[in-house]
Amino acid sequence: MRGFQFSNYIPDDAPKGGFEELLKLFTQLLNYTAGDAGETLAWMNELDKQYKFTNNEYGMGNFIDELKEKGYIKENPQDGQFEITGKTEQTIRQSALEEIFGKLKKAGKGNHNSNISGIGEEKNADRREFSFGDSLDQIDMTTSIQNAQINHGINNFTLTERDLEVEEKDYKTLTSTVLMIDISHSMILYGEDRITPAKKVAMALAELIKTRYPKDTLDIVVFGNDAWTITVKDLPYLQVGPYHTNTLAGLELAVDLLRRRKTHNKQIFMITDGKPTCLKENGGYYKNSMGLDRKVISKTLNMAAQCKRLNVPITTFMIAKDPYLQQFVRDFTKVNGGRAFYSSLTGLGEYIFEDYIKNRRKTVR
Repeated sequence: MRGFQFSNYIPDDAPKGGFEELLKLFTQLLNYTAGDAGETLAWMNELDKQYKFTNNEYGMGNFIDELKEKGYIKENPQDGQFEITGKTEQTIRQSALEEIFGKLKKAGKGNHNSNISGIGEEKNADRREFSFGDSLDQIDMTTSIQNAQINHGINNFTLTERDLEVEEKDYKTLTSTVLMIDISHSMILYGEDRITPAKKVAMALAELIKTRYPKDTLDIVVFGNDAWTITVKDLPYLQVGPYHTNTLAGLELAVDLLRRRKTHNKQIFMITDGKPTCLKENGGYYKNSMGLDRKVISKTLNMAAQCKRLNVPITTFMIAKDPYLQQFVRDFTKVNGGRAFYSSLTGLGEYIFEDYIKNRRKTVR
């Protein structure tokens, strides 16, 4: 079962025709149809009837032909249905990255300096006086010469230790991240589609790591009654199921994945909209959706404490506003020593990207 939140369509933002404009709409709609190319094209046809994206020179038939020619879709030889290709999957990830990270850069997020900095790989805006032990490549020679001219005059140029100015650099560390996505039924309840923004964030984060931080690792875990890993290629097709929320299973799997990683910096990002309601025990499921079940909550908090002992901080992105659910997240965060964000769906991507980049950039002397 799928749920969607509808709003008024603004024709001014509609594609004006042509392949590139229609491709942008096609890739956006694929996020809502769980990668179903046939359903997406059917939606586009209906929207075209109402808002006239195409014209007499370039119609939807031309667009479909061009999608096939350029390798964005293919026909299944068994049933003749259209399917998206790997090229389209990558286009969706790049589009998500541009949509989320582009806003992030414009807003200036993700560039928070630590109180401690030193020799590293990336320059920052911090400057300080030279001190014994600083390396020569840290000295900002242009500013140091300017200081000497100001301090001693131009006619009798002298460069002393006090004139030297050191340019701080951030030390980039390798990071292993597990992104946990709640796919329980509540992610589409009450007419609000919460799974699509979560998928977009996961695709954008995966594309960011692949293109800009290739030595970092990202594992994706989805959790409902059970928990299992999915690949980046699976994300466009991810759907919510008729599941309860087994947060414990998701955390156990995430920790198991991180144990296998050789990096020193490990973290878990968890996107959820609800409380834990399920455990797996004795070959079956213990479920209780009514309030906060003591048994389920206790085991989940114990797992959060175990993550703290393993030096694995958990950042929870809560996309629900119920006070008693937020209280659980506060308790969970306190036990783990991690962080919690109470985010709207529209701000989810910016929060996650800012936190990822901040955690990745550590500064040392």
